[in-house]
Amino acid sequence: MTDFITIAIPKGRILHDSVALFKKIGIDCEELLSDTRKLIFENPEQKMRYMIVRATDVPTYVEYGSADLGIVGKDTLMEQEKDLYEPLDLKFGYCRLVVAEPAELSRNDDPANWSNIRIATKYPNVTEKYFAGKGVQVEIIKLYGSIELAPLVDLSERIVDLVSTGETLKQNGLVEVETIAEITCRLIVNRASLKTRHKRISEIIRGLEKYV
Repeated sequence: MTDFITIAIPKGRILHDSVALFKKIGIDCEELLSDTRKLIFENPEQKMRYMIVRATDVPTYVEYGSADLGIVGKDTLMEQEKDLYEPLDLKFGYCRLVVAEPAELSRNDDPANWSNIRIATKYPNVTEKYFAGKGVQVEIIKLYGSIELAPLVDLSERIVDLVSTGETLKQNGLVEVETIAEITCRLIVNRASLKTRHKRISEIIRGLEKYV
């Protein structure tokens, strides 16, 4: 089945948006939305294979060639810096990567005066690079769960995290201070696959370009 094109897609809202977008260019992968624990789906007629993986694992599967294509948020790509081709901004999954802190702290806080601060985040590499560019020394605490909890229990005064509506920050007494990046989902491609399956992959990219 070496003539199959394999796409890695994460679960959740990105999966629904991806299925809808592929449908517009004639790629039928509605089965991915079925209530099943299957992780690999195949469409022999269209010679397509789909892998359902964690968002943070998508770039790894694509970089090592287990998948030819992948769909993942720009935040993950910024954090991991994998050797991938990133041809297309798919324009869905919009959110922001921000620095946030308790509302009480922000009333008298001036980011221009930051010198040595502690930050909790799922994005240590992005955070370190961002603050290094500002000349601010940071102690970074890597977390995997609810980052908003860190300031509430004095683990850190500030956090770097993704926000969509900002409601979660608000409910936990936090406010945005700075925006590091605006995030959307991207189509990524394995570099070797782009050469060996150039015609089919290029057709998919051109098709998607018409709708994004």
